[in-house]
Amino acid sequence: MDVERFLEEKATLINRTIEKYIPRTFTRDSLIFRIIPPKYSYNLEALNKAISEPIWEFLDRGGKRWRPALFLLICEALGKNPMEYLDYAIIPEIIHNGTLMVDDIEDASEYRRGKPCTYKIYGVDIAVNAGNTMYYLPLLPLMANREKLGAEKLSKVYEIYVQEMINLSLGQAMDIAWHRGIASADHIREEDYLQMCAYKTGTLARMAARMAAVLADADDELVMKLGSFAESIGVAFQIQDDILDLTGEEFTEKKGGRGQDITEGKRTLIVIHTLKAASPEDRRRLIDILRMHTVDQKIRDEAIAIMQKYGSIEYAKETARRIVRESWSQVNTLLPDTEAKKKLNAFAQFLIERKI
Repeated sequence: MDVERFLEEKATLINRTIEKYIPRTFTRDSLIFRIIPPKYSYNLEALNKAISEPIWEFLDRGGKRWRPALFLLICEALGKNPMEYLDYAIIPEIIHNGTLMVDDIEDASEYRRGKPCTYKIYGVDIAVNAGNTMYYLPLLPLMANREKLGAEKLSKVYEIYVQEMINLSLGQAMDIAWHRGIASADHIREEDYLQMCAYKTGTLARMAARMAAVLADADDELVMKLGSFAESIGVAFQIQDDILDLTGEEFTEKKGGRGQDITEGKRTLIVIHTLKAASPEDRRRLIDILRMHTVDQKIRDEAIAIMQKYGSIEYAKETARRIVRESWSQVNTLLPDTEAKKKLNAFAQFLIERKI
């Protein structure tokens, strides 16, 4: 399976589907107004300037769109026609992009996908509101198809949404508390980091998988295990992001140089392993650099060298592989042996071995 080509093909479909629910230009005929009609006026100019324009400026920057692709692969692996579920596949993707828009404000980031962050272009107020709106607009497909889905299935999907949105906020809280130093960050355990990732990055993958499985009529056990498998992909994806932040040339070029996580003072799995394995002198120096929040590339490279010295990057890589391998073993026997199942496994392997 050519995963990169698969993602490119699905990205076009996903973007087209998103436009059904978040139009590039709101009009009186937009679906949202048919589902939730305004009482007094439409005020399209304000909505287009403060919602559609910033959202599509951000979405048009690209992105891998791997969460909706995962959603569709799971539907296919469960014997369904994935194109029948395309409208629901956009749910975790739109939410994900909304979280990025808000994260950039929380992290005081400068760039996202090679361009100034949304709040730098439109202001903090517009970016916060647009990002938050992206948490709810993707629920429109559920509202538009409530009769087709039925009350029981709809209830399960909404419950998954609420659970995972809560988890998302818990993960972001942990991440912020650690890199801002308002919670002890120098003695974080590996399992603490993995839980943060399960909350923050694993949760939308888990949401995609659980929703897909429910909509595709999987039983409760399979819904749970597919969710756990997807979570492991999300955690491994985050670990690979952490690795690429230190080592990936094309990846870091778009973000403004190697070691953006060092500037933010983030306690990644790589950092945690180094702090545990390092000599007292190297440990103190790495902590000092993380507390500097420096943008000096020479100092960031010094921190990277310390992490490389103790094999922490390779340790993180092997941890990501192990997590996905173990979770795949839990679903492998529950899915029928089809080409779709092979594609699902190949997809997971690609995400943890990618270079960008």
